[in-house]
Amino acid sequence: MEDKFVSTLHPYVDIGAGIYLLFIAVVTIVGNVVVLATAVKCSSHLKSPDLLSINLAITDLGMAFSMYPLAIASAWNHVWIGGEPSCQYYGFAGFFFGVASMMTLMAMAVIRYLMTSAITTISVTIKKKIIYIVITCIWIYALLWALLPLVGWGHYGPEPFGVSCTIAWAEFHDSTSGFSFILSMFVLCTMAPAITVVTCYIRIAWKLHKAYKEIRSYNRIPHTAKVEKRLTAMAILVSIGFLVFWTPYAFVSFWSVFHSSAHIPPTVSLLPCLFAKSSTAFNPIIYYTFSKMFRQKVKQLKCCCGWRIHLSQSKSTVEIPEVSVIWAARDNIQISSALRTNKGQSSTTMIQ
Repeated sequence: MEDKFVSTLHPYVDIGAGIYLLFIAVVTIVGNVVVLATAVKCSSHLKSPDLLSINLAITDLGMAFSMYPLAIASAWNHVWIGGEPSCQYYGFAGFFFGVASMMTLMAMAVIRYLMTSAITTISVTIKKKIIYIVITCIWIYALLWALLPLVGWGHYGPEPFGVSCTIAWAEFHDSTSGFSFILSMFVLCTMAPAITVVTCYIRIAWKLHKAYKEIRSYNRIPHTAKVEKRLTAMAILVSIGFLVFWTPYAFVSFWSVFHSSAHIPPTVSLLPCLFAKSSTAFNPIIYYTFSKMFRQKVKQLKCCCGWRIHLSQSKSTVEIPEVSVIWAARDNIQISSALRTNKGQSSTTMIQ
């Protein structure tokens, strides 16, 4: 086995990293399988934004199934299993699903922005056909970028600590072709999507703030406004979570492009990698926390042993037929319409 595939970590650190990855893998698989099972169970009620959430769950499951078992086994063996071929495969899978996740988050942000634009009286309806086209483009885009290092533009290689593989950042110091790949990838797969996500959610938050402020003057905040506010918070947390989990890893990786990674202790390079992989377990937790409808559907799912978990609801709880499974909102929530309704109700009250 080549030295570059031998772990530079203490055996106990490797064992701990493997246990942590096993925990993340289990949480990721269980959480995202529940998301997909809930979507299948309620497929007739799925709305367009749900399709992107489902796509995000698929990318997370793709990482968990294609990468984590190999990483866990390598960590526990204190050496990368499979050598160069498996390293190329692992790097490809990580880059492929990572780009797909990032582009899905960007698409979610743009579509939520278009839907929130309905507040300004323009009705925006996103058809499922358009979402399917967007999802197809996301996977093609991710596949093209993941294939480039395999055909010579860029390169996959082991991490500094030896028991994981990714883009070989440190090998691009003196390579014009390699540096152009890193720069292009950084702009088109990282910075541009991240800036788009941040910009969209800042503008959404500002629009909702203005609409919410105006609605408050009528003493009664409509249910649709409260739902939209909660949905926006959920979407923002999903995106922020991804960026927060991956930012330390991106920082260490780009540091190694311009500086020797020999100055970075192996454990320091390991922690951002583990932290980034934790992102795959994050989204189902957010859905469960913020979506009442998702919680209800999860509790109604049959367990593997055939038992049914019954949801205890008060008789006053009424399920809104228009809500979707994950985002728990209509395709196009128009706060302006709710505002106009409130105005009309206020006028009627004054007349009476």
